[in-house]
Formats: sequence, structure tokens, C-alpha cells
Amino acid sequence: MSNMSFEPYASRSHEKMKEVLMNPDAQGPAVHYYMIRGGSKKRNITVWESGNVGGEYIKTYGHYHVGDLDETYWIVQGEGIALLQKMVVENDVPQPERIEEFKAIPVKAGDSVYMPAGYGHLVVNTGAQWLVTADDSPVEGAEDSASMPGHADYEMVKKMRGFAYYIVERDGKPALVRNPLYKEIQKTDFGGITVAEN
Repeated sequence: MSNMSFEPYASRSHEKMKEVLMNPDAQGPAVHYYMIRGGSKKRNITVWESGNVGGEYIKTYGHYHVGDLDETYWIVQGEGIALLQKMVVENDVPQPERIEEFKAIPVKAGDSVYMPAGYGHLVVNTGAQWLVTADDSPVEGAEDSASMPGHADYEMVKKMRGFAYYIVERDGKPALVRNPLYKEIQKTDFGGITVAEN
């Protein structure tokens, strides 16, 4: 076997997640979530740790898709919230600090959620169990990394230290807190979730 063989397992460490946390100095689990990538043929499985980091529920890093790629997530176990956001594009240049549309979609076992092309997305575990999803996003082969797949753009999310809103625990329930680095959010659908002050 060559050393270019594809390794399907990847995990996302607390160290890496600090780039997108509301409170990067807060203590958290060593690993926030685990991924086993099988691509569109075998599906990808993601498993989230439960709990929170500095009041913010455990989430995926979040990314925008490169190119005209959509994706469906199936929730296998647990409950959470999917966040979708679309950047304003001016003269073919995405504006990471300006959001055309932001959506929060509560999900639970048995649900599916569709991530349209052009939308960044992440998923948050708001329950007490592992959150487990399957999805049909592609994996590009041996030169592609399971931890940083080629179809995903993480840089825009890293630059903004996360999405336009963080999901935090308030009185035992999820609430949204706006990320102050975003200058403009044109259209919002909070899915019935409370918006809290910092």
C-alpha cells in the first residue's frame, strides 16, 4: 500500500476548534467531533460530543462548499440545530462579513436537512446524547484529506471566528448570540430559537 491511501477516520480537536469558538479560552473536550468519511458511495458519519464549551454547545467547524455542491444530512441519533448561511457576493467576490441569508433549523433523530449549494453550514449538538449524522458529501480520493476535504472552504469561517450566530445554553435551552465580527445579516430565520444578548 502506498502512503497515499485514503484514511477515512478524522477527528476535530479542541485546539483546532478554538479558531471558531465564541470563547476560545474556555475548557473543552479533547475532541469535539469524529468523522468517518465514505463519500457519496458509503456516506459520511459524524459523531458530536455532548456538552458545551464556555456556554456554547459543541458544533462542527463549519464550511462553505467549493463549487456547485449541495448536501443532505440525515440525523441518526440525538438532537441539534443546523445553521446555514449564504454570503453576499459582489462582482463575483464573496463578502465573508456580510450575510445574505441566515437560517437555524432544529433537528432530531429521523429528520433530514438539506444544505443547498452556496450555503455554508454547521451542525450543533444541543442534546445530552452523542449527536450522530450521515451525509452524502463527496470525498475526492487519496490526495483528499478526511480532516480537511478538498470540496470545503474553511478559511472564510476561520476569518470570521465562526458563523453569524453562536448557539449557547441559556436556562437549559439553546439560544442564538450574534457574532459581532459580522457587519450585516440581511435575512434571518431563527427556527423558533430565542436570540439572546451576549
